Amino acid sequence: MASEQVDDRGAPRGGATTPSEAPAAVPPEEGYHRGLGSRQIQMIAIGGAIGTGLFLGAGKAITKAGPSLILAYAVAGTVIWFIMRALGELLLYRPVSGSFSEYAREFLGPFFGFATGWTYWLFWVVTGITEVTAAATYVQYWWPAVPQWVSALVFTLVLYGANLISVRIFGELEFWFSMVKVTAIIGMILIGVGVITLGFSDAGGTASVSLLWSDGGFFPEGLGGTLMTLQIVMFSFLAVELVGITAGESVNPRKTLPRAVRTVPWRIALFYIGALTVILSVVSWTEFEPGTSPFVAAFAKIGLPAGAAVVNFVVLTAALSSCNSGMYSTGRMLRDLALNGQGPRPFRGLTGNGLPLLGTSVSAALMTVGVWINYQWPSKAFDYVVAFATISGMWAWVMILAAHIRYRRAADRGLLPRSAFPAPCAPYASWASLGFIGAVVVLMGFDPDSRVSLYGAPVWAAGLVVAYFVLKARDPGTFVRGEAGAEQGREP
Repeated sequence: MASEQVDDRGAPRGGATTPSEAPAAVPPEEGYHRGLGSRQIQMIAIGGAIGTGLFLGAGKAITKAGPSLILAYAVAGTVIWFIMRALGELLLYRPVSGSFSEYAREFLGPFFGFATGWTYWLFWVVTGITEVTAAATYVQYWWPAVPQWVSALVFTLVLYGANLISVRIFGELEFWFSMVKVTAIIGMILIGVGVITLGFSDAGGTASVSLLWSDGGFFPEGLGGTLMTLQIVMFSFLAVELVGITAGESVNPRKTLPRAVRTVPWRIALFYIGALTVILSVVSWTEFEPGTSPFVAAFAKIGLPAGAAVVNFVVLTAALSSCNSGMYSTGRMLRDLALNGQGPRPFRGLTGNGLPLLGTSVSAALMTVGVWINYQWPSKAFDYVVAFATISGMWAWVMILAAHIRYRRAADRGLLPRSAFPAPCAPYASWASLGFIGAVVVLMGFDPDSRVSLYGAPVWAAGLVVAYFVLKARDPGTFVRGEAGAEQGREP
């Protein structure tokens, strides 16, 4: 279900809309199957942000910032925590599968719901391209003669096939994919700590926490170098908001979603700050190279070639897992748009086992653009798609924060019920987070590889504006409900 308010059992509640106000709501028996249990939601939330950004993107970021990259992750991680708490408050106010697209529609107006839905769909299409690009790069560790585009094509087709199963099986696959990633990172941290404290392996004689400041200092490239990594850092955290999309298919969203959101701080502390601190204490930052996973490089330096191969396999599965999540999200976002009259009607359909087949198929077909990108620019493919993914993904965060500010204002005035999961330091933390995201966008303009996304963003925005007014002119009633709902969060 896309625009209905749901309780823990999946039944719609709240006032019904009339046919003249909006497309007919989907009855619960024709909607999604609530097949995602607590442990699956928890592991999807934990594993969602462990992917290409950490395993591959961190290699380039280390060469730009050195050990100060740890600080960049800590600061950005704090902002991500505030974003997720804002989303958590909205989810407990009204858990819907449309998530932040629905909240943008309700609190900011129908255009912002329309733009958010389509932009988040674009984000996951581009992210899917990013992940298959990374996966193709990892394959070359074993088979360097295999062209990147061939691997990218194979992975896209395999993952599309995996998404033709039930949501329960999807959740189970993601549970084990994430379990592999989490277990591997914890294992790598423990081995690294052992190298540092016990001195075993080829790196034992030089491994020390002093490597964090001995080779040029903690800021070897200056503060400017650290700031220029924020785009890569923010990309690493993209997909933490995926838990919001699962609201419509969670067995008990009012219990599972807060638990998932509460895991964010220790996820960031362990998987990002902890892992990078250990790696940069085992191997000097000067020995890493862009385009190479720092985890694989660290194990190679330790002298465990089999370990490096295992890590490469883990990061390969991490990339494929993220792409799999992307295909899951795109189909549901297209269906949410269609149910609200803001997307092609055929996307409303579900298969007998509750899957948005057409939306997933179209999205997977577009992800094959990544095959062409890998064929044309194999050395630059990752940088280009990361930039596009970052700018489109951060739009979702901006909408979450802006909708949260509007919601909190309305709730404080008694116009809306208060959420059972209030965000701390609201609304000031949301305002500060918006400012941070704005600063990251400005910094992207100074990076030649990132700047290309800033050229594409206005073109995408212009297309959305034109499409919105065309749809509104053809069927004005499509956006009436969104306009009425938005008034709840605006100034009286």
